[in-house]
Amino acid sequence: TLEYGLAPKSWTDYLYLTVGGTLSNAGISGQAFNHGPQISNVYELDVVTGKGEMMTCSEAENSELFHGVLGGLGQFGIVTRARIALEPAPQRVRWIRVLYSNFTAFTKDQEYLISLHDKAAKEKFDYVEGFVIVDEGLINNWRSSFFSPRNPVKISSLGANNNGGVLYCLEITKNYFDSSADSVDQEIEALLKKLEFIPSSVFTTDLPYVDFLDRVHKAELKLRSKGLWDVPHPWLNLFVPKSRIADFDKGVFKGILGNHKTSGPILIYPMNKSKWDNRTSVVTPDEEVFYLVALLRSALENGEETQSLQYLTNQNEKILKFCKEEKIAMKQYLPHYTTQQEWKDHFGDRWEQFYKMKVQFDPKHILATGQRIFKPIINADDIALR
Repeated sequence: TLEYGLAPKSWTDYLYLTVGGTLSNAGISGQAFNHGPQISNVYELDVVTGKGEMMTCSEAENSELFHGVLGGLGQFGIVTRARIALEPAPQRVRWIRVLYSNFTAFTKDQEYLISLHDKAAKEKFDYVEGFVIVDEGLINNWRSSFFSPRNPVKISSLGANNNGGVLYCLEITKNYFDSSADSVDQEIEALLKKLEFIPSSVFTTDLPYVDFLDRVHKAELKLRSKGLWDVPHPWLNLFVPKSRIADFDKGVFKGILGNHKTSGPILIYPMNKSKWDNRTSVVTPDEEVFYLVALLRSALENGEETQSLQYLTNQNEKILKFCKEEKIAMKQYLPHYTTQQEWKDHFGDRWEQFYKMKVQFDPKHILATGQRIFKPIINADDIALR
């Protein structure tokens, strides 16, 4: 689309994915507070259903299939074509990171920034994310290569030791065109003035728009060169309601994770539920603002027990158990369950509709069996054909 000076509005952090795959989940990044997830930016789909039928669907045509497939985990059809919303592609990005030692200040500022979604472009940032730093090693890790090795950041110098050894990083961007470069600094300064980050912790870089969008791939190449990419990734992605995010911080970031070395980024950023279409198959918490908490860790067989696959998997289970015991009404994103009852609990009162769609569009349960939502149906005719 860049040949036409255009680009999609809503992205994922990592781009080397399939469009159909991200639309079958949601597709989120720091633009979601403003534009919604990728599934909120689709006009039309071509879908091959579990019956082998090719169907075009949209808001106006086969709308039940259209909304069901978006976030439908591949259960109703395979997306073969998608028509998605575009906007004029910015030329450059001012990329800023600031640090916090106080979680309340950090979340207050994130929530303030996403509340500006209906403001004019010059009165808001274009991207709002954040991550948790539970050990100094993370500062020079995957997504944190932003901090210069020539200018190392010592957690101890920023007050983290008074906060359970944890720091929080707010990550924000401002898109702009060369013609508006003169006003960018003023717009950024006006927004930063309202935030309560550690004053000495502002890190800024400026780069072409495409380079910003492709930022994770560059880190991937570094990890591949060290043999650290093709390893197990016991990721855990949760949508946590705003009302319980402080409890989650205390119990998980400062509790279960403690001050252990972490083998990958831990993202945390809020989104506006109003930007999500509740007719799609995705389930989110029942609050207007909810957070993505993404523990994107890699299992490394390097002799350190705290980075082994078994240890990280057990830690994920502890986090899920904590949420259950504390009655934190979170929902998994990129969900992983092993029984249908767990899936029923995940979908809640939307399970009946989900089940009805399966019967209608994939009655033999052919599609996406690895999700373990529905068992394949094999009848005598099928066995005879084999």
